[in-house]
Amino acid sequence: MRLILAYGFALLTLLTNSAAVGAEPPPPLELISGLHLVEGAGGDADSFHVTNGQQTLHLRLYLVDAPETSAADPTLARRVREQTRYFGLPTPADTLRFGRAAAARTRELLARPFNAHTAGTRGLGRSAQPRVYAFVSTADGEDLAEILVREGLARAYGVGRTSPTGITQEEQRAHLADLELAAGLARRGIWATSEPDKLASARAEERRDTADLAAVSSAAQTPATAPSGEAIAPAPINLNTASLAELDTLPGIGPALAKRIMAARPLATVDALTAIPGIGPATLARLRPLVTAP
Repeated sequence: MRLILAYGFALLTLLTNSAAVGAEPPPPLELISGLHLVEGAGGDADSFHVTNGQQTLHLRLYLVDAPETSAADPTLARRVREQTRYFGLPTPADTLRFGRAAAARTRELLARPFNAHTAGTRGLGRSAQPRVYAFVSTADGEDLAEILVREGLARAYGVGRTSPTGITQEEQRAHLADLELAAGLARRGIWATSEPDKLASARAEERRDTADLAAVSSAAQTPATAPSGEAIAPAPINLNTASLAELDTLPGIGPALAKRIMAARPLATVDALTAIPGIGPATLARLRPLVTAP
């Protein structure tokens, strides 16, 4: 009996470990040192071009989202509206103003040579050069993302992974959320202009809009019937303009992956989805007839 129990326990342990091993580990982070911002390349507080003389990269910070500096197209305009509601700001113009202030603060913090850790995970941005996610530390060794959230110039939001020092992304998210709360209570940065009484209603409005879009998306995906009785395939979802709720309705895409897709936009092709952690060939095959990336 003991032998049978021991064998059963060993088998269960083997299966559990095999399941964990079966999950493909993320690529390792690589340290790139001696970086400088590329002059005249523009960028936001959380997305900018860098070089060390040997290579040039367009970096996107892990785990944080700073206000946009432009609303030049419909996708950006919707993002600015969502950020305005999240921070409880009076107008979108305030969001853009803080976006420019945050970008200036990043330039100030990165005025001296700095380091980045990146695995080359792509998050295609609005420039011709693909963005890659990274952890960035200043010349003083401070984490740039933490500074921006602590000073009220960004929020805890976006794609993450285990840090260069081995801290899980869940712990990092919790820490950044605490820093965001502290910045809000101290009325630092963006939070100095935030209207507390408006914040709750603004976020509720964003949820209603998201729900409305989800309903439209759901209706659009309900197969119509042709006069012949054959089902008509629903119109594909545009990956570059779809809302979080619309993306969440796709097979195999939950809220977390939907946020990663939004953070990676604009996507050049549907195949670019495979550059997003968590989307493999099988998921892409299910999504291909349901989405487009014009």
